[in-house]
Amino acid sequence: MTKGKRRLVDLLVTRGLIVTLDDRWTVIEDGAIAIHDGSILDLGPNQELYARYTAGEILDAAGAIVMPGLVNAHTHAATSLFRGFADDKPLKEWLEDYIWPAENAFVDPERVRWGTLLAMAEMLRGGTTTFLDMYFYEDAVAAAAKQIGMRVVLGEALFDTAGPSKLPFLEALDYNRHLLETYRRDPLISVSVQPHGTYTVSPDNLLRAKSLADEFGAVYGLHASETAQEVAEVRRKTGYSPPQLLAHLGLLDERAVLFHGVHLDQAEIATLAETRAGVVHCPEANLKLASGVAPLPALFRAGVRVALGSDGPASNNDFNLWGEMQMASKIHRGVSGDPMAVTAREVLTMATRAGADLLGLGDQIGSLEVGKRADMILLGLDEPHLVPMYDVHSLLVYAVGRADVDTVLINGRPVMRGRQMLTVDETEVIARVREIGGEIQRWLETRRPAHVQPPKGRPS
Repeated sequence: MTKGKRRLVDLLVTRGLIVTLDDRWTVIEDGAIAIHDGSILDLGPNQELYARYTAGEILDAAGAIVMPGLVNAHTHAATSLFRGFADDKPLKEWLEDYIWPAENAFVDPERVRWGTLLAMAEMLRGGTTTFLDMYFYEDAVAAAAKQIGMRVVLGEALFDTAGPSKLPFLEALDYNRHLLETYRRDPLISVSVQPHGTYTVSPDNLLRAKSLADEFGAVYGLHASETAQEVAEVRRKTGYSPPQLLAHLGLLDERAVLFHGVHLDQAEIATLAETRAGVVHCPEANLKLASGVAPLPALFRAGVRVALGSDGPASNNDFNLWGEMQMASKIHRGVSGDPMAVTAREVLTMATRAGADLLGLGDQIGSLEVGKRADMILLGLDEPHLVPMYDVHSLLVYAVGRADVDTVLINGRPVMRGRQMLTVDETEVIARVREIGGEIQRWLETRRPAHVQPPKGRPS
C-alpha cells in the first residue's frame, strides 16, 4: 500500500470500547475494527485504523461497548410457540398431558418457521448471534435463518419413536444427512447430528448417529444426565449412567456435546475431561423444572469445556443469555458458599468462546480477532444501571441486560441497528405467532387431558 493511501474496507466500526474476549482478555479503549468481506481485517486504536483505512460505511460506536455476539449452545427455538403454555405443573403432567399432545397437534414446517423467526428476533435483540437448535423440520429453521441472517448450528431431533415429523429413526437420520449435504458450505448454517438422549435412543441408533456425525466432522449433541429419574432409567436399562454408556460405546470425543449434565459424579466428570467432550449448562431451565444444579465448579476444576444454553422457552420461557450468565455465577456461589466458585470471566467465556468451540466454530467466532467472522454487538453505556464502570467484564455479567443491546452485526452485516430490526418484519412475525397461539389456546380449552402414553423422547 502506497504511503498515505488508505485501504478501502466495507465497514469501519470506530471510537468504541472494544472488549475482544480473546485469550489475553484484551480491551481497547477508543478502538476501531475494520471489516471486509464479512471478516475482521484489523482492529486496534481508533486513530491508527482511521489512518490505515477508508470505508464504504462508518459505524460510530462512541459511548458503547463492542464485543463478540453471544452463543446459545442449546435451544429448541420453535418451542417459542409454547412459551408459558403449561407452567407450574409437575413434570410428568406437563409433558404427557400438555407438551407432547400439543406438539403432535401443531408442529409442522410452517409453524416451525414462524416460531423460529420469533425466537431469532428475540435472541438478536438480546445480543445472541449464534445458536444451536434441536427440533423438527430443520429445513424450516434453515430457511428462517437465511431470511433473518442469523448464524445457526441445526440438527433434526432423532428418536427411536417418530415424533411430529412422522419419521422413524432411520428416515430421520437420512433427513439429517440431507441437511448435512445441503448446507455443508453455507456461510451461516452449520449442521450437527443430535440424537435426543440415551433414554430415548437405543445404543445401536446412538452409534448410527455418531457414524454420520463422524463422516461429516459434525458436532454430536444429546441430552444427558438432566434429571435423576433419567439417570436411574438409563442405568436400569443398560447398566450404565448416560455418560458411562456413551463412554462404553466410544461416543465421547471433542465433537461430543452433552446438554445439561446436572447429575454427574467425579468419575464421569474425569471421563468428560479426558475425552474432551463438552457440556452445555442451562441453569434457568434446570431450576424451573426442578432438575437440580449442575456441578459447574467441579467441571471447571477438571478442565471440562462448558458452554451456556437457554434450552427452549417451553421449559425456560426466554432466550436471555444475560440472565443465564448471572444465574450461572450466582447460583453456584450460593450453593457452594464460595464467592469465587464461578467468576464473571468464566461465564463470559461460556457465553462466547466456549460456546463457539463446542459448536465447532471456534476458529470463526466467539472473540474479536483478526481473521474471524465479524459477529459482534454494540451495547450503549449511557444508562443509570451501567454507571460507573470499574471492570468491564464484571459490568457485562452483573449489570448489562438484553435491552442494552443497540446494534448487532453478523458476518459484518447489520441485522439490528438502534434497536430496529433490519432483516425481519417483527410486526408480521408477532401477529402470526399470536394467531398460532390462539389456535393452541382454543385447542387447550376444548380438550380434556388425554392421559394417554405419548411417544417416548420428545424435546423438553
